[in-house]
Order: sequence, then structure tokens, then C-alpha cells
Amino acid sequence: MDQPSKLLLKLSRRLFVEERDRDAFVEALTNPQPFPSAIMWMQPRPEQVPFAIAPALPWQPAWVDRLTPDQRPGQHSLHQTGAYYCLDMASVFSAAVFSAIPTPVEAVLDLCAAPGGKSLLVRQALHPNYLWCNEVIRKRVRILISNLKRCRATEALVFNLDPQLFAEQLPHTASVVVVDAPCSGQSLLAKGDAALGCFHPVNIKKNASRQKRILANAAQTVAAEGYLAYMTCTFSLEENEQVAAWLMKKKPQFEAVEVPALRDHASPLVSFPCYRLWPQSGLGAGGFTVLLRNRGESVEPLNLDFLSAHGMRIYRSEASS
Repeated sequence: MDQPSKLLLKLSRRLFVEERDRDAFVEALTNPQPFPSAIMWMQPRPEQVPFAIAPALPWQPAWVDRLTPDQRPGQHSLHQTGAYYCLDMASVFSAAVFSAIPTPVEAVLDLCAAPGGKSLLVRQALHPNYLWCNEVIRKRVRILISNLKRCRATEALVFNLDPQLFAEQLPHTASVVVVDAPCSGQSLLAKGDAALGCFHPVNIKKNASRQKRILANAAQTVAAEGYLAYMTCTFSLEENEQVAAWLMKKKPQFEAVEVPALRDHASPLVSFPCYRLWPQSGLGAGGFTVLLRNRGESVEPLNLDFLSAHGMRIYRSEASS
């Protein structure tokens, strides 16, 4: 067991009023325990699932199965053939905000898409006519394409662009924009992974600034009455509630909306609806999620030239046959 740093203890005091909650949070990060995995069915669920299934959670969609501990779904042949996608329950939690978005949905833009889990989650939840998956880091584009291809997301277009280009070329066009933002990654500690400097104020400030830039560009692409889903896998207020509050102040046409499925996980740190999963819950490593609605009136036509010039198709030959 690692000794908690002074910065971790300071964060715990900011997040929790009760000492027992602070202690449980610190314990979860310094003495990590294994979390059960989950699978998202991309093809019809077989009559006999080859894994032991845990009881469903209130915010868990019907096409996700939570597995009992010690299951290894990534080694099964059904995974290799794209029948399901492996993920953790923290990702499922963050994506539960999609349940509050009315359908049908025309176009979804995932601005930070690799390795593809959120793109596939929003695809299964909303069944959009268009799915645009962007990854800024070039070396991560390959795994994004690989996962989309394996799971037969044949309608997806993949991009390797700065988010600012979408704001400039696709203003007010996306029904839903997803930002699974790069962050300090404090929840990695709950999984036993390294996250050097994750509690340092300089690192947190750097990530918060980067998130604000991404979200400002993301907001520009959201159509009237569309939605912006912002999520992280970290705990600091500066990267979560404070970033969401900053965006709503900068762009007052956006407002946070309630997600009934996550009512029991509402953040106690602010007055607007947003949601947190804590690592001490035992359900997942933790994270933050909020759904913002654009009350503006601007709508723009699709820039088909931009999409065709920069989008990489997954199944080019099959789609054209």
C-alpha cells in the first residue's frame, strides 16, 4: 500500500465533507483493487453468454453486460469477431448521459475518439445517421480504426484533425458532440496504474486549459437544440465542474441538463446537474460526466466537401460494393 501524498489528502478534503468518505477515497487510490470488466454487445447477444454476468446497475444500458470478477472477455473468439467491445464500467457510467438525449439523432461528432469506446457507446445508444470520430494524436488513429472496423461501424468517418478545424468547417451542424477530454488521469491510480504528477497543480491547470480549448471548439459545432457531452477520468474540480461552469459562462446558450439514470450520482460540489463515480464505490475507477444542451438557434448545412476531403472511411471497398 502506497502512502498518500499531501496533494491527494488535500484533494480529498476538497471533495468530501465527511472524514469516512475522505478515508475511503484515499484508500481506493492508494490500495487499488480489481474492478469487474464489462462488454458492450455490437451484435445480437447470443442465447448463452459465455461469461458470468453480474446484476445490472440502474444506469447500465440493456446492451451492456457487467461481468463478475476474474472474467477475461478480451481473450474470447466473440471479441475477435467484433460481437462485443470490452470496456470498464466507469466508461459506461460516463456514457449514461446519452440516455437523456432524445432520438432520432442526425450526426454525432466524437472529438477525442481513440480507442473508440465512447464512439461505439454513443452509436449503440443513439444510432445516428452520421458518426464522425476524430483523434488528434496520429499514432492513436490506427487503434481507433481497428476497433471501429472490428465492431463493424461501417458508417463511421475517422479524422485526424485539430478540434478547431471542426469549429471552423462544421459550425452548428452536429446533433451531439462528445468530448472524453484528456485529463490528469487521477482515476488510473484506482486501477493500479501510474499517473505521475496527477495531483500537481501545474499538471491540473495545464489539463484544464486544454479541456477549455477543446470544449470551446466543440461547442461551436453543436447544432441548435443539440447536446455536448463532456467527461473525464479524473477527480479534480478544476478539470470537471469548474470547466463546465466556465463553458456555460462563456457560452450562456448552453445549460446542464439532468440525467435521470444518474440521479443518485449527482455531484454535491455544484448546483447544476453533473455526475461523479467514486472509486470507493467498487463499480469502477471513477470519473465525471455532464450533458449540456445548446439553446441557441444557429443551424448550418453540412460541409460535405470538408467531410469528404478529410474523413477516412472504415470499409471503403465493402461500402462501395
